[in-house]
Amino acid sequence: MTRYDIVTAVPTAFHRDGSLDLEGSRAIFRFVGQSGNEGAFVLGTTGEFPAVDVAEFTALVGAAVEELADKMRVIVHVGQPSTFEAVRLVEIAKGLGATEFAALTPYYLKSTEDAIFDYYRAVSDAVGDGRLYVYIYPARSGNTVSPDLLVRLSALPNVVGAKLSELSLDEIAAYRAVVPADFDLYTGADRDLIAAVQVGAQGVVSGVSSVTPKPFRALADAGRSGDAGAIAAAQAAVDDVVSLIGGDMARMKEAYRVLDVVDTHCRMAIAEPSDDERTAVAEVVAANR
Repeated sequence: MTRYDIVTAVPTAFHRDGSLDLEGSRAIFRFVGQSGNEGAFVLGTTGEFPAVDVAEFTALVGAAVEELADKMRVIVHVGQPSTFEAVRLVEIAKGLGATEFAALTPYYLKSTEDAIFDYYRAVSDAVGDGRLYVYIYPARSGNTVSPDLLVRLSALPNVVGAKLSELSLDEIAAYRAVVPADFDLYTGADRDLIAAVQVGAQGVVSGVSSVTPKPFRALADAGRSGDAGAIAAAQAAVDDVVSLIGGDMARMKEAYRVLDVVDTHCRMAIAEPSDDERTAVAEVVAANR
């Protein structure tokens, strides 16, 4: 059966001084848990993972599992520049009850395909009976995974899929053509749920859906119905919210203020919305509550 999964990439709440707001993050988890989406992607790019230390990772994963595990799948991102660090995060998350994981390729330094394979093999061994997704984001990591390498990785017993960020539909189709039929592919492009499914993906990992889940649920429902008119209308609504909020975590956090979920800020060097942008965020949130 064709799937239209929406996995929400969840922002992390920080106080204005940059310190972690754990209770604010719990409030975000609870809001996401009411969305009806299929899963939560915790401490990925949207969650500002490069700026989170090990103690904060531990607290956030524990909170995510507590707040969300009985409502939706929880996929914990553990990708790091080194195998040592990634395996350490897997072990911490497993101890907190996590069973699904994603790992970005090693980043910053250039890696060979064999080095990337060895990294994932070690992470896979650490995951054990859990499920592991390869996270491919060459625009941010500086490393990619070729279709041939993804085939090799798909043979690892618990590597069940891949998240593909800032990759074209043609590139998604190229992966689909070579990986096993039961290997899941998720686009990281918020607006591309329907288009990605048409080339063989199983859904989207979307940060925008964390604050405006309603149009994304409508788009998934329309996709399952096959009604061209419903798909077009729902796609237009998703396009509107994505055009304004996009992958901008500061705008997502402005939306949480408007929704009265939490007054939160970014830790990383992300510009705050202008007054006009705040007004626009308030309008789009009001239209999609």
